[in-house]
Amino acid sequence: MAGYEDFVDLGYKPNAKDIIAVFKVKVPEWEKPERAFGAVASESSVGTWTDLNIWAKYPHVKKVAAKVYSIEHTPHGYWIKIAYPEDHFEQNNVSQILASIAGNDFGMKAVDGLRLQDIQFTKTVMKQYPGPGVGISGIRKIFDVPERPLMLSVPKPKVGMTTEEHADIGYQIWTGGLDLLKDDENLTNQKFNPFKKRVEKTLKMRNKAEKVTGLKKSYLINVSAPTVEEMIERARFVKKQGGEYVMLDIITAGWSALASLRNECKDLGLAIHAHRAMHGAFTRNPDHGISMEVVSKLARMSGVDQLHIGTSIGKLVSPKEEVLQCQSILTAKKTKENIREHCLSQDWGTKKQVFPVSSGGLHPGIVDQILKMFGTNIMIQLGGGVHGHPKGSYAGAVAMRAAIDAYLDKQSVEEKAKTCPELKEALKTWGRSLPK
Repeated sequence: MAGYEDFVDLGYKPNAKDIIAVFKVKVPEWEKPERAFGAVASESSVGTWTDLNIWAKYPHVKKVAAKVYSIEHTPHGYWIKIAYPEDHFEQNNVSQILASIAGNDFGMKAVDGLRLQDIQFTKTVMKQYPGPGVGISGIRKIFDVPERPLMLSVPKPKVGMTTEEHADIGYQIWTGGLDLLKDDENLTNQKFNPFKKRVEKTLKMRNKAEKVTGLKKSYLINVSAPTVEEMIERARFVKKQGGEYVMLDIITAGWSALASLRNECKDLGLAIHAHRAMHGAFTRNPDHGISMEVVSKLARMSGVDQLHIGTSIGKLVSPKEEVLQCQSILTAKKTKENIREHCLSQDWGTKKQVFPVSSGGLHPGIVDQILKMFGTNIMIQLGGGVHGHPKGSYAGAVAMRAAIDAYLDKQSVEEKAKTCPELKEALKTWGRSLPK
C-alpha cells in the first residue's frame, strides 16, 4: 500500500539526516485531516493520487519517502512537520528542493490552503552550499565603517530617468552623506537608461563623490538579464568599471541564476545584493504560500551578501515577528527556534552573515524606530523618504544622515533638527507618520 495515509507516521523520530519542513494546512470540509496531511508528504516526495503498491514493487523507494511525524491542531489551523531524507535532494540545487517541498502539493484539492513556514537543513546539506562570499564583515571593510548602519537610496522616479539624471541623483545622495546608490528592481537595460552607459557614468560620478567627501561610496547595479550568460557578462562589465557590487532580483531571476552568479562573483570578488521583488505573491498570505523566512534561509545558503527583509512599520506588509526572524536567519550563527511561531532552529556552521536591508516607505522621522528594532547592524534604504524632500535629493540625504547620527548620539531627531535645517524640513513634511 502507498495511499496518502501511509505517509503519516506519528511514531517516527527524525534523525540527523532528515530535512524538516513545517507546514500550515487548511483542510477542506469534505477531507479527512490525516489524508490531507499525508497528501502533502506524498506529493512532495514519492507518491501520487492512487495506490501503486509502491512499497511492494520498489521497497528501496521508501528510503527517500517523506513522513508526517507531528500534527498540532491550533485555533488558527493545523500545523504539521514532515521529515524528508536528505538523499531525496540533489546537492546544491535549491530549484530541485523547492520543486519537491513546494511543488505539486500547493495545488492539490486535498488541501484548501498550504503554507510552508520553515525548512531545517541538515549539517551535511548546509555544507553543500557556499553561503555569502563577502558577508557583513567584508562589506564593512569596503566602507571602513565598523559599526554604524549603512545607508542607501534608489533614485525616484525609479524608472524613466535618463542615464545622466540617474547618475546625478547618485552624486547628490553620496555627497549628502549616504553610502550606496541602488538600482530599482525593474531597472535593467532599457533604452532610456542602458546598462553599460549607466554603469560607466554612475561609477564616474561615484569616483567624483569619493574625492569630494573623502569617503568610500558604492553602487548596487542590477545585472538581472534575459539569460544567465548575459547576466554574467554584465557582472564582468561591472568589475571592469571598478564596481564592488552586483544586484540580482533573486525571485524573478531564479535560484539557479543566483547560483551561477554566486560562482562568477567568487572569481570576480563582487558582493551580491539580493532584491526580493515578487516575494509578496507567495509570502503575504499567512494561510497559503511560502514564508519570507524560507526565502531568507535559501538566500543565505545560496550566497547573497545583502537581502531586503522589510520594516514592519513602512509601506509594505511585514509583521514585526517576521522581520526579526529573518534578521536572525541572516545574521545568527545558530537561529533559535520559535522567534516567530512554528519556525525552526538552524545551525549555520561557518556561513558568513548576510547584511539585512530594511526598506519600503521609510523617512528620517521614523528611522529611530528601525534602529531600536534591529540594532545598528543593518542597512537602511530610503527612496521617497530622500527624494521626496522639499529641497531635493541632496537635502533628503543630509536629513537621513542626520537622523542616523542623532540616534547614534542618543539624541532625538527633534533635537538634532535644531542644528540641521534639512532634517527640520523633513520632519515638517513627514513628522513621525507611518506610511500606509
